[in-house]
Amino acid sequence: MPQTTILPGQIYRSCDPRGGPRIRVKSYTPGHNTAHVVDADDGKRPRWILVDSLHASATTRYGKPRRTGYALEAGQ
Repeated sequence: MPQTTILPGQIYRSCDPRGGPRIRVKSYTPGHNTAHVVDADDGKRPRWILVDSLHASATTRYGKPRRTGYALEAGQ
């Protein structure tokens, strides 16, 4: 399973089929289990998110669409 390299400035989109916010990584310390994120569009709503919720792909290793977490946007 590909491991996501989390870097400040990366933008992730919600995998929820109902839609959801896009987030931008504000800061992350390698080895920690959380990253500080904000809304991607306006930079508001700062919060901490578990890095296990940040995925490199919008599909699972079995090819099914993810329904939870956030997927890295293409080109990031």
